[in-house]
Amino acid sequence: MIPYGRQWIDDDDVAAVSAVLKGEMLTGGDAVGAFEDALARVTEAPHAVACANGTAALHLALLALGVGPEDVVVVPSVTFLATANAARFVGAEVRFADVDPDSGLLTPQTLAAALDAVGSRGDRATVAIPVHLNGRSCDMEGLAGIARARGVTLVEDACHALGGHHHVGGARRPVGATAASAMACFSFHPVKTVAMGEGGAVTTADQALAERLRLLRNHGMTRTAGTFTQPEEAFDADGDPNPWYYEMLEPGYNYRASDINCALGHSQMRKLGAFLDRRRRLAAAYDERLAALAPLLRPVPRPAPEDDGWHLYPVLIDFARLGRSRAAVMRELRERGVGTQVHYLPLHRQPYYRQRTPGLSLPGADAYYARCLSLPLFPAMTDAEMTTVVAAVTEVIAERSA
Repeated sequence: MIPYGRQWIDDDDVAAVSAVLKGEMLTGGDAVGAFEDALARVTEAPHAVACANGTAALHLALLALGVGPEDVVVVPSVTFLATANAARFVGAEVRFADVDPDSGLLTPQTLAAALDAVGSRGDRATVAIPVHLNGRSCDMEGLAGIARARGVTLVEDACHALGGHHHVGGARRPVGATAASAMACFSFHPVKTVAMGEGGAVTTADQALAERLRLLRNHGMTRTAGTFTQPEEAFDADGDPNPWYYEMLEPGYNYRASDINCALGHSQMRKLGAFLDRRRRLAAAYDERLAALAPLLRPVPRPAPEDDGWHLYPVLIDFARLGRSRAAVMRELRERGVGTQVHYLPLHRQPYYRQRTPGLSLPGADAYYARCLSLPLFPAMTDAEMTTVVAAVTEVIAERSA
């Protein structure tokens, strides 16, 4: 079975993890900082803070901003559960924004409409989370203009978009540089471009936010003597810090990333360019070889492929015109050895959120969801596997629709 996504682990990745396993520190050692430094270089962010996973990254970002029960967080409906759930973790209310029906992305227009809807209820949104779906970046410059005018802070969900770029202020900047946001959140799950097993990170240009992220990922504990508030507990008679002492001014979480995971992530980060190049070439081959299936099937539009992070290769299928349900198409492809996936069921249609926002209509999200299907895309995918996928899709879409 050819899966829709899969990690690529080489001998150098195994050696990097093995070196940590043979060393003294499995967590809390130098591998964490080395990975953070590598991520900061790739994203051109002044600060990168590693954590347990992408969900933890989103949660930490909202905690660092002080988001709480009095706040409203705007989230595009087409995203993974974690984007909205992170807001609920801190007690904030979630309001869903519509998306472009062809790309699935939050746009300045749909963000403005969502903020207007929040205001009409007498509430005010304080944070919005653009999602760089499938690897393609949102229009961050346009979103930032709307956010500034409304007093809203942007936190990027960049879990799909490591290695991608967007254009802000006339400059091409890596996703994660936070040129138009407060923070950007990443995931290093095995289906992502860089794998850590499980892992995440937050990048930011704000030193105070970075310090707060580091504090909150480790139970809220600090061993920095200059921040201690209880001198009678913290220092000995000579004024030196007691070696065992630490303070917690507020609860944090055990969201640390281990040295084992970070060693793998650091090794993988060195191959990010090669991984992206292979993904782009596979995507270009898909574009060329599936073109004959239009208008029944067409790729999700990507105006600037060179800026894409290429996490997924989604296509839009006119299932009604095809006369076949998506489930039937997925089953027929699976019978031919091709795995596919749907990214995602819009969150406003999930039972929990449907109960909290009854009657919400988001036609763009519904239109995108009705047609989307992700085909296999991963660096280890061979040319023979590409041929298998194209042949299977062609048979199911073209030949069976004749």
